[in-house]
Amino acid sequence: MKNVDKIKMKSEILATAFLGLAVRSIISLYSYSGFDSPPMHGDYEAQRHWQEITVNLEVGEWYTNSSSNDLMYWGLDYPPLTAYHSYFLGRIGKAIDPRFVELHESRGFQSEEHKRFMRATVVAADVLIYLPAILYLVFSIDKTFQSNDKLFLFTLIAAYPGQILIDNGHFQYNNISLGLAAVAVGAILRRRLYTASFFFTLALNYKQMELYHSLPFFAYLLGECVSQKSFTSFASQISRIAAVVLATFAILWIPWLGSFQAALQVLHRLFPVARGVFEDKVANVWCAVNVVWKLKKHLRNDQMALVCIGCTSIAALPTNVLLFRQRTKAGFLLALFNTALAFFLFSFQVHEKTILLAALPSLFLMKWWPKEMIIFLQVSLFSMLPLLTKDELLVPALVSTVTFHLIFNCFNSKAKLDNEYLLKYVANISNILIICIVGAFLTIPAPSRFPDLWPLVISVISCGHFLLFFLWGNFQQFTCKIS
Repeated sequence: MKNVDKIKMKSEILATAFLGLAVRSIISLYSYSGFDSPPMHGDYEAQRHWQEITVNLEVGEWYTNSSSNDLMYWGLDYPPLTAYHSYFLGRIGKAIDPRFVELHESRGFQSEEHKRFMRATVVAADVLIYLPAILYLVFSIDKTFQSNDKLFLFTLIAAYPGQILIDNGHFQYNNISLGLAAVAVGAILRRRLYTASFFFTLALNYKQMELYHSLPFFAYLLGECVSQKSFTSFASQISRIAAVVLATFAILWIPWLGSFQAALQVLHRLFPVARGVFEDKVANVWCAVNVVWKLKKHLRNDQMALVCIGCTSIAALPTNVLLFRQRTKAGFLLALFNTALAFFLFSFQVHEKTILLAALPSLFLMKWWPKEMIIFLQVSLFSMLPLLTKDELLVPALVSTVTFHLIFNCFNSKAKLDNEYLLKYVANISNILIICIVGAFLTIPAPSRFPDLWPLVISVISCGHFLLFFLWGNFQQFTCKIS
């Protein structure tokens, strides 16, 4: 009987994976960031341009401004693992058609063949990294979870529109960094600390935004080391973890370690303070504050960066101190959620898509707090609305969101909570507010005096929701029995 159940479970998971890939493939048929939008185009062109640069230039030139590498035109601003990935894809693209990555001449290159190639590279990352990684994490959370619980989580994560629309629609490779981080989280939950250290270092070296998850990993790993019974055991474990992290960093950064100036240039590209605290309307505190008090008029970029570091540290400290002292599976996931929200709300240079870093742990918290997390994920999609509309992805966004809710309701139709009435009341207010704003955004043009009115309203309303969830997450971590 157990063998039959296992076969059934594997079949259901495989079917879910194919369903997730089908949704991704359909969305890939739509437009992408920067389509027919010269001279800079968009994120699609940025990814293509990085392939062009890495294939045609020496490694030491990838992050350096030159006549062959104009950093003002989509210069590389992600860590070395992204650059190596771009090089690998660029070599494949060049073998298919050299025009894809021809130095200088390929800027803004668009063709159906190239679109199919680029879209296929994202789906390949979903198949090879993201979906296997979340499946590994689903089976790492809790041995007491039933098969239906695991299928529920995997189905929801595979169908979550936020990641699909940003990667397979807008066009990015968040699936790689999120996938590597998911493996690291799963390894933590299985108490495989060296594996977790290795994979999280890879995630951090693919996208520096994984700093959003760094403090919980640091707090958990340090807590595990400190809890050893003897100093010898402590020293042995912490030195091994440090060796894994430093060796991984060294291998990935070796082309730039021969020169302090070269390494500094890469860091300068990764943390561009000169670009300001935010660029577009994003659902964080600083964009909301800027409505009534213009930050850029009163604070220099370096001052604002220090303010952001201070506020983010204060916001993230309590949840990580508690995790350091009490290391549980649910507590670790809550700490990831709370810390990612603290970074999103208060840190420097936040982008719309970085809400995915809070969405990842929230998806795995679904088992314990399904109704709360579905509201959060709904707001995460709502906060991306201006970006998705700009990329002409409104139709797939609406359809995939409705599908996501239907899947959730199929699995959770009988779920009941102690605070069901209050939660329904809050959810109804949130839903009505969001529906009204979406309707106004789509039908009522913004006045000429305030052309960014609706994106600003969406960002402020979303920020209010995220602040409430940040408080809720910290409250749960400090009070609930699970944590």
